[in-house]
Amino acid sequence: MLRVLAFLLIVFPLTAGAMELVMVEREGCEWCARWNAEIAPAYPKTEEGRRAPLRRADIHNLPADITFASPVIFTPTFVLVEDGAERGRLEGYMGSEFFWFRLSQILDRADQGAPKTE
Repeated sequence: MLRVLAFLLIVFPLTAGAMELVMVEREGCEWCARWNAEIAPAYPKTEEGRRAPLRRADIHNLPADITFASPVIFTPTFVLVEDGAERGRLEGYMGSEFFWFRLSQILDRADQGAPKTE
């Protein structure tokens, strides 16, 4: 039994501490649609997408398992979450270059153990 458990932990490591990027969106959001067209197809194939897989949430039905540092007001808002707590946030979408640059900064800060919010 212990061998099976050890094998499973090697093959499927525990994801405690795993990060995810929560995209808070709403129906009819023009900037959400633009992000979906420009970024969404590539996101899971990128290093950032592997470090923080995407999870989507509607602004009117936010996940109860996340502690947000402050209310989410704008869409899209991208919240980096680790262990159910917000680690960083990007509000709005201003194009692909800005998105990738800011996301990289937020991920690096989280990796360095920066405070949970910016």
